[in-house]
Amino acid sequence: MKILVTGASRGIGRAIAEALARPGRELHLHARSVDALEETEALCRAAGAATVLHSADLSLTEDAVRLATEVADFDMLVNNAGVSGTERLPWEITPEEFAQTLMTNVLAPFILSSAAARAMLDRGGRIVDLSSGAAVTDRADSADYWVSKTALMRLGGSFHEAGHGRGLMVFEVAPGVVQTDMTLGMRMHDGRSQWTDPSEVSSIIAAIADGELDGLAGTHIRAGVDSLDELRVRAARRAGPGERRLRLTPWQD
Repeated sequence: MKILVTGASRGIGRAIAEALARPGRELHLHARSVDALEETEALCRAAGAATVLHSADLSLTEDAVRLATEVADFDMLVNNAGVSGTERLPWEITPEEFAQTLMTNVLAPFILSSAAARAMLDRGGRIVDLSSGAAVTDRADSADYWVSKTALMRLGGSFHEAGHGRGLMVFEVAPGVVQTDMTLGMRMHDGRSQWTDPSEVSSIIAAIADGELDGLAGTHIRAGVDSLDELRVRAARRAGPGERRLRLTPWQD
């Protein structure tokens, strides 16, 4: 089983890679620099997995395309790499900043997911997008990040609708608020004392890799809110067409 994890050098990405590592699996680990993957690679190899390292700057279209061609026949893709955006009011964000956030958080996953889907159709495979509560809420600042996460969820829904009947499983998994270099640098988390343990999201993605949650393909899963035991029960029941998807809310009478 070949799995690509983007942004695997630290934080959530490293936790996911380690949770997925086991004998018989080939983990393709991505970061901007191969040197940054040294510790992640050691953890994955200690767990018995083979590893292949890839460097790419996913804010650059040509790097995202190159990475997609390097791993053209993978069985699972975890779109974890992302940026936090500007944390400024919408009219204070420059077009260049807005475009850069969407490039990393939406266009790069689109490029990678497209390559993955073409390889997975009819033989099966799984794509996991690292989502966020930002995908389904509004906020005054950080419009670039909020828009990117909503767009990523809608993109995942499109891949699900197009490929589910041909064996493609797509999941949007929000990790909760995990203490990482990115979240520690975000003003919205100043003073936060409670954090989601990264094992909560990594155990969910490990269960996805094992095929335990296929009945929830196409939905938005929230680590720290949804327990793995509950998700297994829901997966056995299978999610309905209106569960945990982006939909228009009704007027409140």
